[in-house]
Amino acid sequence: MNTRSPGAFAAQLSWPEVERRVKAGAVAVLPVGAACKEHGPHLPMNTDLLQAEWLAGALVQRADVLVWPAVTYGYYPAFSDYPGSVSLARETFQNMVQEILSEIRRAGARSVLILNTGISTIEPLKAAAGDMPEAMRIELANVYEGPRYRSVTEAIEEQPSGGHADELETSILLAIDREHVAMDKAETWTTPTMAISGPFSRSDPDNPRFSPSGVWGDPTLASDEKGRRLLAAMLDDLFATVEALYA
Repeated sequence: MNTRSPGAFAAQLSWPEVERRVKAGAVAVLPVGAACKEHGPHLPMNTDLLQAEWLAGALVQRADVLVWPAVTYGYYPAFSDYPGSVSLARETFQNMVQEILSEIRRAGARSVLILNTGISTIEPLKAAAGDMPEAMRIELANVYEGPRYRSVTEAIEEQPSGGHADELETSILLAIDREHVAMDKAETWTTPTMAISGPFSRSDPDNPRFSPSGVWGDPTLASDEKGRRLLAAMLDDLFATVEALYA
């Protein structure tokens, strides 16, 4: 049974309290979630950030972690064709994260969990973590790749294909912030030839990632209940990773 103290948000503490917690061995958590990235006509641009912050907040209630402010700009080149979406160069993003990790290490943290809600961010985050000194334990938790999340996905997913602003992601947002989900604007977009990777296009039908709405999947199949199950699985995956860092 977990008997550790509840976690905290670093930004809400004084510096002596941050120092005390890191010296006591609290695992540092660095959430990564886009604050400005298209998610179709029915979801807000900060969908990734909402997920990262919700998960970090839930983790604080369950584990002795110290959560740093989220990294809200990152490497998201697939969505640049949709107004409002912002992407940094890969090198810029990777260097920024590495500098943040260096500062967290300088504060005294010995273990870090990177809580990542992106896909294109995975490789640069791996590179940034790999360049840190071995004395600092870093685990990269890609929330859509956890074993418990994948298991729940297999059990509840109804859409034939998807991957962005789809049944799953829309369900998660319904559970987190239903007020900002416009289900009356949800549009299905699935094609049998949809490429797995590469930039989306809203205007070129010959592009293998053509999606006029920015959706890939069927968000009309989303529900709050599915979202709650997916979030619970994500949180269990994250908690297991934190426990491994304490081992």
